[in-house]
Amino acid sequence: MNRRRPTLLAALTLTAAAALTLSACGSDDSPSSDKDKIAGADTGSSTPSASSTTSEPSENDRPKIELPSDLSYTFEWPRTGDKEKDAVLADSEQSIKAVDLAIVNQDALDKAYLYYYEGEAAAGTQEFIQNYVDQKAGITGSYRFYAPEVTVDEDGTASFTYCEDQGKAYVKYLKTDKVRKTEVTAKSYVIYHTSLKKTSEGVWEIRKIVSQSGSEKCQP
Repeated sequence: MNRRRPTLLAALTLTAAAALTLSACGSDDSPSSDKDKIAGADTGSSTPSASSTTSEPSENDRPKIELPSDLSYTFEWPRTGDKEKDAVLADSEQSIKAVDLAIVNQDALDKAYLYYYEGEAAAGTQEFIQNYVDQKAGITGSYRFYAPEVTVDEDGTASFTYCEDQGKAYVKYLKTDKVRKTEVTAKSYVIYHTSLKKTSEGVWEIRKIVSQSGSEKCQP
């Protein structure tokens, strides 16, 4: 299951009138266990490998992502000067915002995030978003992303690791507009390991994500 917001999702499920059944996820008590793995794997030859003739999608082709003013993002991802690495950083930034847009829109099949997710990863993300929709919950606050490490291989695949600070991010219940503010703990800092593949259209799609709350690497 996709858990790009594991700490926030835990807050959401703990306060629900009826606890959600999160298959293959469990609680956040053991950050290093298999439950941190997010559905999604490389689907092999289903998508052509990138080549030197791959055309880059124009800005007009990409989904327009407009988020409410109560959400703010800081991406401490300086550009590397390498064209492909910088494309991974740019598409990853948009993919994060696209998932949040789906939560804001309360639409588990929102087209924006489906532009950046593929196969089982897309299915896992759909399930993740649906939990918010079922509880009529959204998100609010500030997000900070930092400590990026990106590697691009010649076969058109890439790996990207980064940290997220969720200390000032919260669940918001839409019926009452009530915000559930939680204290900052070690679990507010999450590390993500993503696997991506470049499509023939030049989009770096996410195929697999593994998250870990309370990562020592991400602690301030």
